[in-house]
Amino acid sequence: MKKPDLRTCTEEELWKYVGYHLSKEGIESVLVGGAVVAVYSSGAYRSGDLDIIVGAGTHMKIQSILQTLGFEKIRSRHFEHPDCPHLIIEFPPGPVSIGDDYKIEPAEVVVEGQVIKILTPTDCIRDRLASYYHFNARECLDQAVLIAKTQPFDLERIRKWSIAEGSKEAFEKFLGRIT
Repeated sequence: MKKPDLRTCTEEELWKYVGYHLSKEGIESVLVGGAVVAVYSSGAYRSGDLDIIVGAGTHMKIQSILQTLGFEKIRSRHFEHPDCPHLIIEFPPGPVSIGDDYKIEPAEVVVEGQVIKILTPTDCIRDRLASYYHFNARECLDQAVLIAKTQPFDLERIRKWSIAEGSKEAFEKFLGRIT
């Protein structure tokens, strides 16, 4: 895969580049968090980092792969490339979950024959709303609204999940901003 211009690359370009190389080495990964918003909003939102969930026991292999690509470990699970100071890659602990929901089925994207994964638009919205519901992160509500206005999603699934999370009133605020 052709290396993107790391000085100016987007979250999506860096995700595809790193995800491709992880997949090529047999490591399944899922992009989560704010970078998913950046991807689905075509860059209207910029996160500044990529949160990638991988399987347990792969940290040393990941470090080796990223070092081969020119990334340096800057903290225990954080990596950056000297040519790409505007984006940091983080590998938070898994599994992939949204609130108390661990039954996440990410979307698959094929990049030059390699499968990489990303939260679906519905799960991206739920992920952002979880931060809004539980931490009152207003910017995450704004991100959920941005995705809801630009991507197809399952509103009923989000409604049911929101009620199960004890956030019916906060869901109504989200609904009022998208309708």
